[in-house]
Amino acid sequence: MDTPRSCLKIDADTFRSHFNLRPFLFSHNLSRHPLFQLPRLVKLAKTLDRSYVDYNAGRIPVSLPNWQDAPHTGLTAEETIHNTAEICSWMELKRAEQCPDFKRLLDACLDEIAPLSEPIEPGMCEREAAVFVSSPGSVTPYHMDHEINFLLQLRGAQTVSVFNADDAAVLSEEDLEEYFSGPALHRNMRFAEAYQERATVFELCEGQGLHIPTTAPHWVKHGDTVSISFSASFKTRASLARGDVYRMNAVLRQLGVEPLPWNRSPARDRIKHHAYRALRRAHWLPRPPVAAGEADASRAHGNA
Repeated sequence: MDTPRSCLKIDADTFRSHFNLRPFLFSHNLSRHPLFQLPRLVKLAKTLDRSYVDYNAGRIPVSLPNWQDAPHTGLTAEETIHNTAEICSWMELKRAEQCPDFKRLLDACLDEIAPLSEPIEPGMCEREAAVFVSSPGSVTPYHMDHEINFLLQLRGAQTVSVFNADDAAVLSEEDLEEYFSGPALHRNMRFAEAYQERATVFELCEGQGLHIPTTAPHWVKHGDTVSISFSASFKTRASLARGDVYRMNAVLRQLGVEPLPWNRSPARDRIKHHAYRALRRAHWLPRPPVAAGEADASRAHGNA
């Protein structure tokens, strides 16, 4: 399946100053790619492991800290995609890179990003792709993600409110510790209206992309037509180590110690990172919890 020679257009200076620190817009050439036609997405949904197909009603509040409270439409995944324009819903097709066609597209995008990101934060790893299909006017609740994300808008539009990961007024150290220690599926967070004035708001249209740094909280309101977007995400050695530091900080806090936050002391961060890995290898600490179905991704071989 043909992919443009150049998928993304990113300003190198903006990338250097903002990467994994602040959100920024860029452009892409994938809006007409055949992988994102609705019949093709139905095929992808059918072949992915069911645990990677997440969908619910789209008329939900911005603040929905318990993902299990999200109402469902009663439709199947296939019916949800076919009726996206008429029945307000939201769908995420996770781990789409398990389909070879989507993996090739993911790699094409991230292979363009790697020469820019490696000098800044080396060790790109754990590449993942996701596709979002959203009804007009639907909401994606306030949440954050482990991954470093490049979100490409392929059809329709969405308004994305992004908050700084280092803004203690919206994201405390305890929030981060709980997040990294909790299940990956539970990414939603409690939102207060007062937070909104601290957001950077992006109007994301077809042909545009948005970089969202790791753990930068955000929420989405979709426009007046069906929205399809593609997430090309990854982690780095530093982002993996950061997660271990926050998990170790959670352990220390449970022991009554007030831990020093990440990035205040590189030496202490290295000690915590290695200590957490050593304790985990010794089975004194549990492995980081993951979403259902992600413990062994190799068992889900969707060849859509």
